[in-house]
Amino acid sequence: MKPYPTLGILYISSYLKSKGFSVSIFDTTFSSKKDFCNFIEQEKPSILGIYSNLMTKFNVIEQIRFCKQHNCKIIVGGPDVAKYAENYLNIGADVAVIGEAEETMAELLPAISKNGVHKLEQILGIVFQNEDGNIIYNELRPLIKDLDSLPLPDRDAIDIQRYVDTWRTHHTMGSASLICARGCPYTCTWCSRSVFGETHRRRSAKNVVDEIELLRERYKPDMLWFADDVFTINQKWFNEFYAEMKKRNIIIPFECITRADRLNADIIQKMAELGSFRIWYGAESGSQKILDAMQRRVTVDEIQRVTKLTKQHGIEAGFFIMLGYPGEEISDIEETVDLLKETLPDIFLTTVAYPIKGTPLFDEVKKQITTHAEWDKLTDRTLKFSGRFSDAFYKYANRYVVNEVANFRLKQNGNSNLKKRISTFGKAKVSRMMMDLLAKKV
Repeated sequence: MKPYPTLGILYISSYLKSKGFSVSIFDTTFSSKKDFCNFIEQEKPSILGIYSNLMTKFNVIEQIRFCKQHNCKIIVGGPDVAKYAENYLNIGADVAVIGEAEETMAELLPAISKNGVHKLEQILGIVFQNEDGNIIYNELRPLIKDLDSLPLPDRDAIDIQRYVDTWRTHHTMGSASLICARGCPYTCTWCSRSVFGETHRRRSAKNVVDEIELLRERYKPDMLWFADDVFTINQKWFNEFYAEMKKRNIIIPFECITRADRLNADIIQKMAELGSFRIWYGAESGSQKILDAMQRRVTVDEIQRVTKLTKQHGIEAGFFIMLGYPGEEISDIEETVDLLKETLPDIFLTTVAYPIKGTPLFDEVKKQITTHAEWDKLTDRTLKFSGRFSDAFYKYANRYVVNEVANFRLKQNGNSNLKKRISTFGKAKVSRMMMDLLAKKV
């Protein structure tokens, strides 16, 4: 129960409205499939745009097939579309948008109205099927340079207050999200950059703080989520942002994601002053060998140093941990446990590496992929590849990491809950033993 709206759709809506288009949004977050079907049957939209990612793909496929039966022209976009555009067209979509969609949609909608969905050769940034039935990949559209030129997300088109209130009901603090930049220049091998690209473009500090003031005035959130890939990537910008927030006397709790190599004591101190209560780090592994294989461009020492600084300034540290990267051995997992014991992040989340099409990791393991099914029956999250341990191994590896660190934390805190200490100790030992047994099966 930590929902946020899809900002990309809200940006497209506000941009199209600024160009004179009539736009409405059906927000599926709090709706059932029946609600969506009723909406399509009643409103009969001539053109429908749908956002798709790894988590929503199966629902999107259902939506496309249903809407196709009701004579909608369907445009699909989002991070899952870039490398699977032809698949989306084959199951019923008329046009796939690759990359940023604001300018593309503003040109695409009049072209569809005038010429239909098969004569779109002049529209940059799309894939479509021409009159001969051939799939046409048009040239990519240049990325938007001036993000300040974009209107703010069209939050009034949906019930943002329900998002804020859902957070408040379940977590005591109502939250709202915003994004300050697009694109990431880093080279992490498993990370997809199919929408915003590998460049980095940032809104001005004033533009961002204007949005924060608007959010506070209109929706009154108790906290903010900065959805940037790396919030403090540009320290000159951050200092401008800090100065603008101080000038307007704005202090509001917030959390964000950043990198250990893009922080220092001064930046962390200023984040604390502005209200930061949690910083998420893509720690991923405690093994420098694995971090280097991922091309993370960060060291274990940097992660340890910055995590300690974070805690010293009263800010929680959150870690993302990735198991199962190619080349990882049990000793590397143990180094990850050592890192977690050394830093004791307030929260950490684990995942097992999976290859997203279009990333270097996918290219590295594509000949080893063992998952074979029709495209509409799987996502990249479910792809398995040979050459590493079994799924059962990683189930126990996850249990080992979680319980070994939990047991260590209890001992460090002097927790007298003997039953819990015995439980975590036993689970860690059994899981570690199972890892050794299952390690024989690759």
